[in-house]
Amino acid sequence: MTQDLGKRTRMVHHGARRSQYGEVAEAIYLTQGFVYPSAEAAEARFLKTGPDEFIYARYGNPTVAAFEDRIAALEGTEDAFATASGMAAVSGALTAMLRAGDHVVSSRALFGSCLYVLEEILTRYGVEVTFVDGTDLAQWAAAVRPETRAVFLETVSNPTLEVIDLKAVADIAHAVGALVVVDNVFATPVFSRAVELGADVIIYSATKHIDGQGRALGGVICGTQDFIRKTVEPYLKHTGGALSPFNAWIMLNGLTTMDLRVRAQAASAQALAEALKDDPRLARVIYPGLPDHPQHAIAKAQMGGFGTVMALDVAAGKEAAFRVLNALQVAVISNNLGDARSIVTHPATTTHQRLPDDQKAALGITPGLIRLSVGLEDVADLIDDFRIALDMI
Repeated sequence: MTQDLGKRTRMVHHGARRSQYGEVAEAIYLTQGFVYPSAEAAEARFLKTGPDEFIYARYGNPTVAAFEDRIAALEGTEDAFATASGMAAVSGALTAMLRAGDHVVSSRALFGSCLYVLEEILTRYGVEVTFVDGTDLAQWAAAVRPETRAVFLETVSNPTLEVIDLKAVADIAHAVGALVVVDNVFATPVFSRAVELGADVIIYSATKHIDGQGRALGGVICGTQDFIRKTVEPYLKHTGGALSPFNAWIMLNGLTTMDLRVRAQAASAQALAEALKDDPRLARVIYPGLPDHPQHAIAKAQMGGFGTVMALDVAAGKEAAFRVLNALQVAVISNNLGDARSIVTHPATTTHQRLPDDQKAALGITPGLIRLSVGLEDVADLIDDFRIALDMI
């Protein structure tokens, strides 16, 4: 299928591998291994495999390969490697490319597990990591050096929704020969222009918007064929972070409706943010689609849309935030995002609870902060749900 077709068409059709039965829906190939017609054929396949020649499910599978082909076509990269979860993709991409003595520059506003990988795991094996304010280009420019192997960032940070100027950071990184590795979950493949703006490696938690219905874990690393097959694949196939065929099948089906879902959720997020932005009980409503967001112009130019996630900072602090959370009837309390259901969480006591209080404060994770992933419910019901919940303060 040609690359010049629209994104929505590629989400439905690209990468399909039909069996001899000509099924319409993608088949699930639930098998660990594959049969070879001869010993010579087995030897040949281990020496050099073609695109549809599979050896073992940890190395590749027809259903998983269909998902990889489709997401690479959407993102505009040469190739992709699917993983067991989003964090398997983050840790796999970074660990595969780095070794002792390498240097990484990262934005400090990150999901808690991403921080753990950078602060605890990579440094344990001799990788030096420098953290910067991702919105301050001068800090990026000052931090990179000749031995900088990679820069890492969330294009929209979790949970405070800082938007980083990807093109500017990519220019800084490429000037010293560093690869630009981005966690692009909040931007979603629908609004992503990461390749065009200079990202070399794009990572998604497929658990989020790609599945979109809270059913299965998955992740994916997108990049050049050389990076995926020579750097990522050898590491992941030997360390075992493979995506299951069943989960790949779920992700393939999720992709067919992702554009429709994400655009509807983003429209509801915009409407909800506008409805709540002047509520006196909230110290802040953080959403890149609001004109008072510090990086509103960057988000508009970089993504076109503003995403499905926002944050509400309850002025009276933790106990008041808990009362709001407990009073909600439509939105549910959980720690996923990108779901068809609206989901709220309290980052300071859940996803970022392990961080010291001073680090939370530096990141803007206040005791009153609530992260909200907007779902597919009627937006009027969501607005009423939050207004009634805020009355509980």
